[in-house]
Amino acid sequence: MSYETIDWQQNGNVVVATLNRPESLNAMNNTMGEELMDSLTRLRDDDSIRVMVLTGAGERSFCAGDDLKERDAGETELSHGPSSVLLGGKTSYHNFDTGKPIIAAVNGYALGGGFELALACDIRIASTNASFGAPEVALGFFPGGGAPLRLPRIMPGSIAMEMLLTGDRFDAETAYRWGLISHLVEQDELLNTATSIAERIASHAPLAVRAVRELAYGTNDMTLSQVQRMSAFSRWIIQQTDDAQEGPRAFVEKRQPEYHGR
Repeated sequence: MSYETIDWQQNGNVVVATLNRPESLNAMNNTMGEELMDSLTRLRDDDSIRVMVLTGAGERSFCAGDDLKERDAGETELSHGPSSVLLGGKTSYHNFDTGKPIIAAVNGYALGGGFELALACDIRIASTNASFGAPEVALGFFPGGGAPLRLPRIMPGSIAMEMLLTGDRFDAETAYRWGLISHLVEQDELLNTATSIAERIASHAPLAVRAVRELAYGTNDMTLSQVQRMSAFSRWIIQQTDDAQEGPRAFVEKRQPEYHGR
């Protein structure tokens, strides 16, 4: 399957999905939004894919947010009121859970909805020319893709609130210093770094990866005792899988394990 606005390249168990509207700084229009949702659905449903790397075409932008020209013309879904967005129950790419890890490789601008798309990923790395921001308040509307929810959970509260309430941009060094990204690399190293991390994750037992990810996200509002019980249940379940037997066997036999997700 091919897309108009997303370049999809699968190599083994890793997919690199590239937002491909460089002439518009990879801004999100209706077509790209629909194709991104389809891409995430493919990631969720295709067992041959274990990890996705999400990046933007060109060197100037990861994603500059919503296509404001389309929005101003009343052509985007966001132009038609709350019934068409999350408040009306619609699942978007910002809150769609694939159950599998996604790594954002951020090059250039990650602004507005593009910033929120990066926040929705599990791991974020960036090139030195990256910049981040949630400028919606400065433009008179609301950051509806999750920034007010996710950013204070990732960064220190005062820093997060300053970014949200001023709408100011901040550079990649600031993002790295405050833990928003885990790697800061030169532009020509970005994709190789992201795919290297993705391949390491993809080489592990997929059911164990899924369980660890679900535990990390699903216990934020639990007490310590509840978290410990859920962790024990998850561990017991994973120990019953074929992959849990394959890992130790491969270690003893001094070979690479062959995991099949069962």
